[in-house]
Amino acid sequence: MELRNLDAFCKVVEFKSFTRAAEAMLLSQPTISEHIRSLEDELGQKLVDRLGREVEVTPAGEVLYGYARKIIQTRSEALQAMEQYSGKMVGRILLGCGTIPGTYILPELINDFRMQYPEIKATVLINSSRNISQKVLEGGLEFGVVGARWHNNGLSWHEIFSDELTLVVHPAHSWASRGSVSLDEVILEPFILREPESGTRKVFSKILEENGLKESSLQEVAEIGSSAAIKEAVKAGIGVSILSKRAVRDSVECGRLATVGIVENKMERPFYLIQRKNRELSPVASVFLKYLVAHDG
Repeated sequence: MELRNLDAFCKVVEFKSFTRAAEAMLLSQPTISEHIRSLEDELGQKLVDRLGREVEVTPAGEVLYGYARKIIQTRSEALQAMEQYSGKMVGRILLGCGTIPGTYILPELINDFRMQYPEIKATVLINSSRNISQKVLEGGLEFGVVGARWHNNGLSWHEIFSDELTLVVHPAHSWASRGSVSLDEVILEPFILREPESGTRKVFSKILEENGLKESSLQEVAEIGSSAAIKEAVKAGIGVSILSKRAVRDSVECGRLATVGIVENKMERPFYLIQRKNRELSPVASVFLKYLVAHDG
């Protein structure tokens, strides 16, 4: 099996798209298709199915993907080790993040890190905390930064960075001029929820429970899977929501959104650095990990 075919296959599985895989590898879509076709012909197995615009991996493809990731990772680690032996620090970091750290925290840190190590590149996957942790556990990502924590024997968790949440409303809303409102008022207002696996949603749900309320008490009008989409929904007047202050800072400064406190409730949440237990990181990942920990906060 040729490494370029395996690499293309892994990208198609991870992006669930021939087009996005081609963009990530700086290749044409027909070239990606040819790599997958060659691999299927060699193995005599159907590896992926096209379902409209998305691609779904077959059972045979699932088996191959686990081995292909290990082969590609071993190749990467070998190249990095040889570069390090020769006095260079070259390679690619594979990490995953939730929306907030991936959008508002890590880009600046990655840029500063690359000022010191310009030959190191980063592949950052932004997804839900659950999906990121699963990929770290499976070995597809070397580590992740997520906004929720739960019990998992295969992962180690280290608190790193922090975030403050806020109630977000339309600037013309009657609450926009108020410093704070009560939770009893919030549960009577049309409310936009994040998806169930969202760290933001979990934090707010816990606050409701601590105050004797349930998430079901909210007047839900929509459930939306991204902070950016919720911001647009609030701007459109659909309802109010809870979002990261980092995510709404620009919109608040230009007057398109307003933030309101919740009486006697400071909504803070930590982010966690997660790694698979007993996994030895690649040389470049180890260096970047030390950099992240040193710049915590």
